[in-house]
Amino acid sequence: MAALLFSSALLAPIPRLQSKLSPPSNAAVLPHSKGFGDSALPTSIFAAFHSERALSGCFSSTSSSAPWSSRISRVRGRGESVSRRAVGGDSPEALDRTVYQGIYGPWTLEESDNLEVVILYRSGLVAAAATFVTVASTAFLPEGSIMKDIITKNMDLLYATGAGALGLSLFLIHIYVTPIKQFLQALWAVGVLGSMGTYLYLAQPVKESLIEYVIDHPGAVWLVGPLFASLTGLVFKEGLCYGKLEAGILTFIIPSLLLGHLSGLMDDGAKLGFLGVWMALFVVFAARKFTQPIKDDIGDKSVFIFNALPEDEKKILLQKLEQLDEELK
Repeated sequence: MAALLFSSALLAPIPRLQSKLSPPSNAAVLPHSKGFGDSALPTSIFAAFHSERALSGCFSSTSSSAPWSSRISRVRGRGESVSRRAVGGDSPEALDRTVYQGIYGPWTLEESDNLEVVILYRSGLVAAAATFVTVASTAFLPEGSIMKDIITKNMDLLYATGAGALGLSLFLIHIYVTPIKQFLQALWAVGVLGSMGTYLYLAQPVKESLIEYVIDHPGAVWLVGPLFASLTGLVFKEGLCYGKLEAGILTFIIPSLLLGHLSGLMDDGAKLGFLGVWMALFVVFAARKFTQPIKDDIGDKSVFIFNALPEDEKKILLQKLEQLDEELK
């Protein structure tokens, strides 16, 4: 039930106009523009947008907050060469220059998108997965092994690194609905504070690492659990948007293991089984992020750019779109 409510909230901001408007066959980014408040919007924003990609990336959007004027100036600066590349007129470049039609207008991928998605967001997930799997592997390594001793001595450092990497990904996560993104970030922050408090005031006085203390004292899950709840929200988003089986399974594995440990209803054998599945799927989940096109993680950039507009400009744009809607009826 919670998953259904969550997914309903994610899809709620899709404007009702998407069901009524379809793209003209000659839609393209045009070099000239119409005046619009203090900035300018391309003519194509009123003549070239559609619903086909409204749910692209499910509920993703770029995390950049640049205003329309800076975005449009870059598109106009590329001019017709961008349009030619979009239809294969020029030789291909490393960066996808296709002009995508969003709900509120055309947009293209930029170098900053590549930096955010590939280098930062996805690398954060890889770092989080790598540190988690490394720490969790101690449950399966034989006692007295050199590798286990090395990892055990550095558990707290690895935990902090993984938590920081997860925080980076949650900062850059691409979600249309700002309150949901902020909620996941708040869970992460509460989990980090709880982890720090547990380490400083509970684990250190008894000469244990944070991980060891949580294992020996199941009640500590209340303090560190929100951090893993934020991870659960992230993998749920990926599973919902892209239909990834490993993400869907992780959505249930993570809370099940934590709650099983907290409640004492799960024996050690079951915990090891769940932990092993978590490790394997987390590796698959992080690795498969690099098989996705960047545009999938970006979603419809025009939605976020629209959300960054001042309220008065939003109203003007919506009025113009409503007028266009009436003309197309």
